[in-house]
Amino acid sequence: MDDAEFPSENIVSNLLRVISAQMRNQILLENLVVESYANEGKCIAHHEGKVVFVKGTLPGEVVYARVTKSKKDWMEAEVSDVIQSSADRQLPFCQHFGYCGGCQWQHMKYEAQLRYKEQAAIETLERLGKISIKEKLPIVGCDADRGYRNKLEFTFSHREWQVGEAFRNNTERIEYPAVGYHFPKYFDRVFDVKECHLMPEPSDRIRLATKKFCVENGYEFFNLIKQTGLMRNIIIRMTTTGEVMLLVVFAQNDEEKIRMLMEFLRQEFPEIISLQYTINAKKNDTIYDLSIITHSGSDAIYERIGRLKFRISAKSFFQTNTRQTEKLYECVKEFAALSGNELVYDFYSGTGSIAMYIADGCRKVIGIESVAQAIEDAKVNAAINDIQNVSFHVADISKIFTGEFYSEHGTPDVVITDPPRTGMHPDVVKELLQMQPMKIVYVSCNVATQARDLQMLSGKYSVERIRPLDLFPQTHHVENVAELKLI
Repeated sequence: MDDAEFPSENIVSNLLRVISAQMRNQILLENLVVESYANEGKCIAHHEGKVVFVKGTLPGEVVYARVTKSKKDWMEAEVSDVIQSSADRQLPFCQHFGYCGGCQWQHMKYEAQLRYKEQAAIETLERLGKISIKEKLPIVGCDADRGYRNKLEFTFSHREWQVGEAFRNNTERIEYPAVGYHFPKYFDRVFDVKECHLMPEPSDRIRLATKKFCVENGYEFFNLIKQTGLMRNIIIRMTTTGEVMLLVVFAQNDEEKIRMLMEFLRQEFPEIISLQYTINAKKNDTIYDLSIITHSGSDAIYERIGRLKFRISAKSFFQTNTRQTEKLYECVKEFAALSGNELVYDFYSGTGSIAMYIADGCRKVIGIESVAQAIEDAKVNAAINDIQNVSFHVADISKIFTGEFYSEHGTPDVVITDPPRTGMHPDVVKELLQMQPMKIVYVSCNVATQARDLQMLSGKYSVERIRPLDLFPQTHHVENVAELKLI
């Protein structure tokens, strides 16, 4: 038989893929042409009259895609093979890519990531919010697209959830312990992290050494279903100035084993200047209602943003990308265009870092935040930096504004708002419309809810400028700052 009569290797592998999908009762879309980018990291294609939202691909590619959800007019799918690649595609640099939820865009060159994020921010505002934007400033990218996080949290699990080759090779189904991340949407499935590119060393070394010590000394890893075991979490913080904090979370107060591990970490990693632990016997992982014990070193580390110094404790709220945060705050300051005489309200002020960053340009800043711990941090950091013209208040922003509040503090000339992903509460939007500050600077981590809020404000405010910023390279997340002016 002639060589040409044999099916090619690609044809055979694709045929086997289709048969395998059919055996698992799955639909496999063949030669799907990816047309454009959609929000939340997905792309758009069409199949038999349905819109297909595809994960793991890029515009211009031809792919095989496995359907994960099918409705009357649309489907969701995940790429199983790329037939024709985009020029924007690159090889992922992390061995955990594909099942780790942290870096969904490692297959895309960073220049393309920025292009798509900028496009997504503008299209969301203009199409979803029907917002008219006078000036669209280019996106601000990161100088470093990896190693940018200053905080990571890892989970101990008595059972490593294996995938791919590791699962296939483990024919005897031996249960190995893990220190790593949860699979997306699963509280009880943790994969063992061999490396993580989100934070520089000594992050990997600390995690791997902790796991090795615990395994060798018979420490029981946490069972997420039964809620048993000693080792629960580790939280690593690092500053741009090189200070390192490690918090170990134990599920039981085993004093001898705690002492042994903490002494090992103290001796093995002298660069850890704040070594702490806590006991968490609850059924949730939050540490904010727990007592933190300092084993050695300081009870805090210190970070700098511009001229400001910030004290960070184990419970502190703080932006996770320090260097890019400074660029974000510079954008806020530029958009606020303060002359020195303004009264500024800072909604959802968190630890007050924006308020303190702009305080030298105005008469006074009033910060309002519902989380008491964040306000305590704000007051401490204002004192550290000797900033006198800021005050912070613990309150529900949607309920605080009364005639009494305005009588005490005054009506603002400028409002800066940096709400959570859900956006501003409708009552806050109504209050802004009644308050009518001359300018609003809206910082958003979710452009969809920002678009909704700007649309509600559009009767009295024009959108003068926007600038997207990338605080989370390798992900689809984008921040956006909008400058609003009273009409």
